[in-house]
Formats: sequence, structure tokens, C-alpha cells
Amino acid sequence: MKKSIIIGILILSTAFASGQKYGFVDTEYIRKNIPAFTTAQEQLDKLSQQWEKEVADGYAVVEKMYKAYQNEAPLLSQEMKTKREEAIINKEKEMKDLQNKYFGMEGELFKKREELVKPIQDEILKAIKDIAVEGSYAVIFDSAAGGNVLFANPKFDISDQILEKLGYKN
Repeated sequence: MKKSIIIGILILSTAFASGQKYGFVDTEYIRKNIPAFTTAQEQLDKLSQQWEKEVADGYAVVEKMYKAYQNEAPLLSQEMKTKREEAIINKEKEMKDLQNKYFGMEGELFKKREELVKPIQDEILKAIKDIAVEGSYAVIFDSAAGGNVLFANPKFDISDQILEKLGYKN
């Protein structure tokens, strides 16, 4: 954290000393003003809720199986206990696998986000780079990404330029 602050200060001091321009964008603001991003995010939220319910329902079944086992355990033979325990363990493993399939590092939600959101983010980044080159900006900060910008003069905010470059009006 301290390292990034020091690097940021060094970059800014270099930019000021050499007379370079700097600007900032608010990528959260930009994304909120792009209907395709909002639609993609809504689709992801809907899928996520659907999958969360499926996983929660599966874990509820595991819980129900376990409670039934606890109630019936005194009446079961050792062989039946073992079978029921294995069934509970297998069902719980199945639910963990399903949860990982949907929400894991390479899960369905990640893949869907890559499919729906990444092209929009790439387009935003390209527009930022284009405007940075066209406007001879030395540095562009993202105030939404926690870039530790303590103060930013709104006249240096190029977020609306990015939206315009992408074909959107605010």
C-alpha cells in the first residue's frame, strides 16, 4: 500500500515537473452509463441468484439428511449407519463440487462474466488509452478503483470524454 502511494507521488511529481498533463476517470460512473454493461450485470446477478439458490437448496437437503440420520442412528445397524454417513458425505461433496463449478476461480460465473463484461471493459480501456494519447496525458487515474486520489479537480475528469468516445451521451 505504501509502495503504491510512493509510486503515485513520484509519478505525479514527475508529471508536474515536466509539465505533463494528467487526468482521472471514474470507471464505475462510465460503466453505469453504458446500457450494455448494466444489462450484462443484471444477467450475471440473475444467474448468480439462481445458482446460489440451487446450492443452498442442496445444502438444505444435506442438513435434512444429517438430522434424519441423527434421529434414527440409535435404531440403525452399523452397516446402515455407514451407508447413511457415506450418502451424507457424498451429497455434501456433490454440493461443494456444484458450488465450485458455479462460483470457483474458473467457474461458470467467471466464464459468463468474461463473456459479457470483459468486451465492454476492454472497449472502455481502449477509449481511455486513445484519449490519453490524443490529449497527451502522462497519467490517467481511476478514482473508482481506490487509487487513493484525495482530491481531484473536476476539470481533469475525462469520464464524459470516454463515454462520448464509446458513443454514449450523458
